[in-house]
Amino acid sequence: MSTPKRYLEVTDLHGWYGESHVLHGVNFHVDEGEVVTLLGRNGAGRTSTLRAIMGLIGSRKGSIKVLGSETIAMATHRIARLGLGYCPEERGIFSSLSCEENLMLPPELAQGGMSIEQIYAMFPNLQERASSQGTRLSGGEQQMLAVARILRTGARLLLLDEISEGLAPVIVQKLADMVRTLRAKGYTIVMVEQNFRFAAPLADRFMVMEHGQVIQSFTQAELPSRMASLHEYLGV
Repeated sequence: MSTPKRYLEVTDLHGWYGESHVLHGVNFHVDEGEVVTLLGRNGAGRTSTLRAIMGLIGSRKGSIKVLGSETIAMATHRIARLGLGYCPEERGIFSSLSCEENLMLPPELAQGGMSIEQIYAMFPNLQERASSQGTRLSGGEQQMLAVARILRTGARLLLLDEISEGLAPVIVQKLADMVRTLRAKGYTIVMVEQNFRFAAPLADRFMVMEHGQVIQSFTQAELPSRMASLHEYLGV
C-alpha cells in the first residue's frame, strides 16, 4: 500500500499578534485527501493556526511545509499560489456585488479550479441567487458562497473556519454533504469547528487544541473511546 502524500506539515509553530504570543509550538500534519478538524474552546488558538498557515498573523516562527515547500517566510499571496484556500469565519462577502460577481472575484491561483457550472451544480442555491446582492443572501447562502469562491481559484487544500456557525440545521446538513463531496473529489480539508455534531462524522482525524498547542490527536475510529475526555475539554 502506497504511503499517502503529506500535504501540510506544521512543526513547532509559534505565532504573535503584536506582543501577544498566541501559538506556543503547534505540531500536526495533514495527508493528501484527509479531512482534519481542530477542536478546542474559544481562544485555544485554532483560528490563529489557520491564519498563521496563510501568513495572516502578526508574526510567526517554526516550520509550515506545503507539499514539502517551506512557507514560514512566504507572503500570503505566494502561499495561496501553492494551492491553499482560506474561508474565514467572517465570510468576507462584498455587499455591493452580486452573488456571481462575488464568485468571479478571486483570481485563478492554480490549475484545476472548478468552473462556474461545476460550482452551480454543487450549490444550486447560488445559481438561483446569482444576480442577488451579497447582503440579500441568507447566512447559509453567504457561507456557501464563501466556500465556493475558493473552489474557483484552484486551491486543493481548504482551510475552513467555523463554516457551520449560527446556521439552521438544514443548511448545516448541506454543508456536511459539501464536505463529503469535496473529500470524494480528493480535496484536503482542515476545519476549525465548535459544532462537534457537525464535525464528528466528517473528519478522518481530530486535533484538540488548548493554550495555543495541540494536546490530543486521534482518529475517527478512536473517537468513541475519547468522548469522556472531550466532554472534559470541550463540554460536548
